[in-house]
Amino acid sequence: MISTVTDLNEKFELLSKSLDDKIKGGDGKRHIVLCGGTGCLSAHSTEIMERFNALLKEKGIEDKATVNQVGCFGFCSQGPFVKIYPEDTLYKMVKIEDVDEIVEKDLIGGEIVERLLYVDPKTQEKVTKQEDILFYKKQRRVALNGCGVINPEDINEAIGNGAFQGIKRALTMTQQEVIDEVLASGLRGRGGGGFPTGRKWQFALNVEADQKYVVCNGDEGDPGAFMDRSILEGNPLGVIEGMMIAGYAFGASEGYFYVRAEYPIAVKRLKIAIEQARAEGLLGKNILGTDFSFDCQIRLGAGAFVCGEETALLNSIEGKRGMPRPRPPFPAVKGLWGKPTCVNNVETLACVPYILREGAEKFASVGTEKSKGTKVFALGGKVNNVGLVEVPMGTTLRELIYDIGGGIPDGKKFKAIQTGGPSGGCLTEEYLDEPIDFDNLVAKGSMMGSGGAIVMDEDNCMVDVAKFYMEFICDESCGKCTPCRIGTKRMLEILTRITEGKGTMKDLDELEELSQTIKANSLCALGQTASNPVNSTLAHFRDEYLAHIVDKKCPAHVCKNLMQYKIDAEKCIGCGMCAKGCPASCITRTEYVAPGHKLASMAIDADKCVKCGACISTCKFNAISKV
Repeated sequence: MISTVTDLNEKFELLSKSLDDKIKGGDGKRHIVLCGGTGCLSAHSTEIMERFNALLKEKGIEDKATVNQVGCFGFCSQGPFVKIYPEDTLYKMVKIEDVDEIVEKDLIGGEIVERLLYVDPKTQEKVTKQEDILFYKKQRRVALNGCGVINPEDINEAIGNGAFQGIKRALTMTQQEVIDEVLASGLRGRGGGGFPTGRKWQFALNVEADQKYVVCNGDEGDPGAFMDRSILEGNPLGVIEGMMIAGYAFGASEGYFYVRAEYPIAVKRLKIAIEQARAEGLLGKNILGTDFSFDCQIRLGAGAFVCGEETALLNSIEGKRGMPRPRPPFPAVKGLWGKPTCVNNVETLACVPYILREGAEKFASVGTEKSKGTKVFALGGKVNNVGLVEVPMGTTLRELIYDIGGGIPDGKKFKAIQTGGPSGGCLTEEYLDEPIDFDNLVAKGSMMGSGGAIVMDEDNCMVDVAKFYMEFICDESCGKCTPCRIGTKRMLEILTRITEGKGTMKDLDELEELSQTIKANSLCALGQTASNPVNSTLAHFRDEYLAHIVDKKCPAHVCKNLMQYKIDAEKCIGCGMCAKGCPASCITRTEYVAPGHKLASMAIDADKCVKCGACISTCKFNAISKV
């Protein structure tokens, strides 16, 4: 039980030494840690851990090595990862059948299993340590502190890693001093809006009320985004501590975590963290022997994207339908059950303990003039190194895509990067050297958003991309306001016509007119930003829209109504494998006379073809292409 600051200090000294010994080998043991993020768990990380435990016992070395599961390593496309301390050896893409070799060769024989090491794609050299991999070199972990290092289900490892040092310092300061510290850090909301966190807390502090609330927005709904999920899975106590500091700063005694039910692992670990913090006396009454009391609980969201909007989220917590409220009044003045409430997203709260622990100046020393600190991105799409990355604000898109992301697969040409999810826009090659920060991305026609970053190459149709996001917006619109409910539906109908080859030039004018109307008249940010993907693709890829409308062609060969599959008779050897795999039975044998000899060839009946692509996958001679 940690009842006083002295108790916390003593426990921190003991546990930090224990964690340091584990990493540096001070305890004379080998320590195996496995990635326990959702992606690696789906690739049998738990079964791999169980196999390690069984083998250690079988070999009689269970007292010489430990096995532990930690949070996300970030490098998702190379997982599951296994790291062995104190050598810091990192093995990638480990399978259950690899465990025997790791135990025999590495743990017993002291020999590195080289075939499981990461290979640098440029130098072709094998890399043994995580810090030497280019994917990690330009990263700086603040919000992701502890992820991939500590067991998220063990409060002792979190305390040894510095948990609750921030709230300890905050409790020696006045409420205003804590808010001033956060203001001095330059921390802005990482949920998408980029509003200064300290200013939001100041509004709530200035309101007199008998009850105030802190709400953590964990309703991460952008396609391809998994930043908040990974933080909650990897270090839930860091977010709890951030919520406690916020509560102290403006006088809240109760907090709510609003997390979507599709994140069962994050929810499970968050529940464990709350229970362990309560058991240690770090949540509840008179925390660390002071007058400050704070507790928190979890509410599960049903997956409605609109509940990422703070007032819709508050309605959902109250048991109402998740629909936005008119503002003002803002939640900081009148929020949950009519009481002053600050809603901060997971990443924002995860940064707060660092600021109080290390000081505002250290946090503000990283980043740009108006965007301080770091930002977590879920980097996905057409990029070699898919994963979770945290980089200093001001890092360029080129560094993100080519240095950290490893460039575009198969030598394809970069086309665009979509930042900010459905609320953002596409940025093209001309913007690759632009620094990433809140204001700069907005100025270029996109936005930071919560941190989704989807890379597209030459094989992506940008009209189809706009249609995809509009389908998502239509599905997720709550329907409360007419511009969003009806306007987005009309935009989707227009985009569908264009991708089917039925569009007209008038459609482009109507798209632009609808965009302006929806943006100006929608109630919440979902509708106000719904047209951003359409606007940005129209601005940068208008020629693709024109090709669909005027030429009735899809340059990227994505839109099925505007393409055909063709067999090159000179490349085709007539083996018939494409015909065997065709579900529509539209491929038949024909005769082709080549100079000097006669060959059998195959031909596709365009009228019967369903454009499934099975023939391209089957053909070993690259004789089939899209036209």
